[in-house]
Amino acid sequence: MAENRILLRLAVPDDALIVARLHTQSWQAAYCDILPTTYLLEKVPAEHASHWKNYMARPAKARGLVMLAEREGTPVGFASAENVDDSPHGILLDCLHVLADYQGCGAGKLMIGAVRAWTRERNQRLMHLYVLEDNVRAIVFYERNGWRFAGTKSSYIDATPVIDRRYIIDA
Repeated sequence: MAENRILLRLAVPDDALIVARLHTQSWQAAYCDILPTTYLLEKVPAEHASHWKNYMARPAKARGLVMLAEREGTPVGFASAENVDDSPHGILLDCLHVLADYQGCGAGKLMIGAVRAWTRERNQRLMHLYVLEDNVRAIVFYERNGWRFAGTKSSYIDATPVIDRRYIIDA
């Protein structure tokens, strides 16, 4: 029987389009009832491709952590984290995305553990993230994994007003 475990690896610049694809597919699934369909289908793919090409082209020391979760050699998710200067909330877990078909297989939990270790390596003791208030599935996941609610802020994604919920966790 083939083993179906998740393996994590650091993303390299050549992975930029893989990360962008994962990011886009995750948004299209998770935000289909939150953001306009035309935005998700027409603008998000190009925005994510441009962002990740530029981000991954930076020298490694100028980037934060970007890792891929793979199952049987297939990328199924990714996480990115970075140190935010003078943040009272510590390291920012900027992205944590697992494709819908692979949610529940442990990839998200593994990536959180890896980001926590990376945070401690940087002598930080706290992490934070933002999740859209309407993304109930993600909120349940984070709260089940020990994240604590720490406030809200209003923002926009493209032209759509959203409420971001901040969560924190000890590294």
